[in-house]
Amino acid sequence: MKKVAVVGQIHQAGWEVLKNAYYEVFEIKDFSQDNLKRELFDADAVALRTTIIDENILKECPKIKIISRHGVGYNNVDLNYLNNHKQALAITGTSNAVSVAEHVMTMFLYLAKNINNSDSLVRTGQFKKQSTLPNFFELYKKKVLILGFGRIGQAVAQRCLGFDTEVFVYDPFLDDKTISEKNCTKIDFEEGIKIADFITIHMPLNDKTKNLINKNCFLKMKDESILVNTARGGIVNENDLYWALKNKKIHAAGTDVFEKEPPDENNPLFQLDNIVMSPHNAALTLECRKRMSIELAENIIFYLEKNTKLNKSNIINLQKLD
Repeated sequence: MKKVAVVGQIHQAGWEVLKNAYYEVFEIKDFSQDNLKRELFDADAVALRTTIIDENILKECPKIKIISRHGVGYNNVDLNYLNNHKQALAITGTSNAVSVAEHVMTMFLYLAKNINNSDSLVRTGQFKKQSTLPNFFELYKKKVLILGFGRIGQAVAQRCLGFDTEVFVYDPFLDDKTISEKNCTKIDFEEGIKIADFITIHMPLNDKTKNLINKNCFLKMKDESILVNTARGGIVNENDLYWALKNKKIHAAGTDVFEKEPPDENNPLFQLDNIVMSPHNAALTLECRKRMSIELAENIIFYLEKNTKLNKSNIINLQKLD
């Protein structure tokens, strides 16, 4: 009987899929390296949330055939080690686009409309002082820049177009036709950050994207621009973001991710009132958690059973395994 380790909490629907495949499924709650080495030693597959699985662990767990991530990021897994040892890495690539896209739109609207200030006036008995509120804005006819145009970026574009915005896309891996077919316009990075009223990030964190958004970029952005990051902490330099918000170099920002998670209690961003933050939960709606747990489980089953139904776009390192 194949053994599947669940490292981190997943929706019950995923457990049921794995158990219905007649696997031995067990949960790991102690994420220390020593315990992971012991528990994963004879596991055939790992269903993984956010715990780091590095080379020190993997080299002690030779039976692992696939790690299936609960999400689309994989910076908590040693991809090079998996490639070199013919072990697969899967993501839940089709599950979270709607949830994250809605989160982006929520942040856009919350920040553009200054909802927190309006709410405060009502709560503090200052209802008739609405004319004293800072300027707030419409999305209508504004320019939106989407950095990265995978499933999530495309889902955001669809919703932005519904608000009658003009959507521009920076994605060096896609051609003009692919982007124009989605009623969007391809643009280079430098030009995009200059013209955008709203910017949203949907890229992986790697050597090329780390600190992609930095002080130099903020100096080129519109003073009234709004930046949202639901991708990965580190793509936006947090010190430079603090500087830009503090000095009103941009209007506002929203972030679901941080360079260090959880962030330190003295993180300077907490001092600002022109940023809205969430605890890396853009993809954790009830519906999305259920979808991701099922897709995570199916990735494991399809790979272990060599089922042709496997969605190859979900296997990050498939080319190394063929």
